[in-house]
Amino acid sequence: MTYSIVARDPETGQVGAAVQSRAFRSGAVVAWAAPGVGVVASQAFSERSYGPLGLELMRSGKTPEQALAALRVADPLAESRQVAMLAANGEVAVFTGADCIKAAGHFTGEGVSAQANCVEGPAVWESMVAAFEAAAGSLARRLLTALQAAEAAGGDWRGRQAAGIRVVPAEGQVWETVCDLRVDDHPEPLAELGRLLGLHEGYSAIGEVDDSAAVARAAGMEALDVRFAELFDAARSGELDRGRALVAELLAEDRRWRDYLVALGRLEHLPHADELLSAS
Repeated sequence: MTYSIVARDPETGQVGAAVQSRAFRSGAVVAWAAPGVGVVASQAFSERSYGPLGLELMRSGKTPEQALAALRVADPLAESRQVAMLAANGEVAVFTGADCIKAAGHFTGEGVSAQANCVEGPAVWESMVAAFEAAAGSLARRLLTALQAAEAAGGDWRGRQAAGIRVVPAEGQVWETVCDLRVDDHPEPLAELGRLLGLHEGYSAIGEVDDSAAVARAAGMEALDVRFAELFDAARSGELDRGRALVAELLAEDRRWRDYLVALGRLEHLPHADELLSAS
């Protein structure tokens, strides 16, 4: 009762999944991913164990096809499931059971699979792959574009309620993510997911890219966050007079910001922290 997409970015090696459904908190239960292993989307009359068990089987060396086949054999209700598995190398396996609510089906491309059930028709899952392959930007952005295409093609015929995006790096610890966003209950979940993704990009940019203040403003972040982005810009570029002025404004509002900035400097998150605080 959902549409979803799993995909790999060949440039970064990141893998991820995105989902939208007329089912409460579907973003929390459909997508599973692990760095260096792969990603799983389990939906329809979903069995959540396909996620962690599928990842464990792929981690042990099973291909997505082997992992999915093994779990289906052990599942007496397999024909009511819809599951996609994508390995870290981009290999894909997907299954749509005969008992999934129509329209139900899936479509795969190179390093990508889209699957849907309880939707208007095949255009829903087909449009996701086409939109993903044509899109530019980060993997998370391309996944969101695919969801938007599915909704434009008719989406879930029951309506909409929840959505989510989960992206993990090409390698790393099991808890590491690149992007992990959910909308559990909203009248326009994709619009809200897009807003959250913009904020995610803005917060990620602070302290990491040039002109992060412009990114923060474009993301619609709160005024305080934009001010911190400006402070990081000034510190990174060595504009110490401008940085001291920004620090002075913060301390004039609340002296407790000094301890916070000292801690950022100690952890090497804020360049020139001692010099920026020298006049305070």
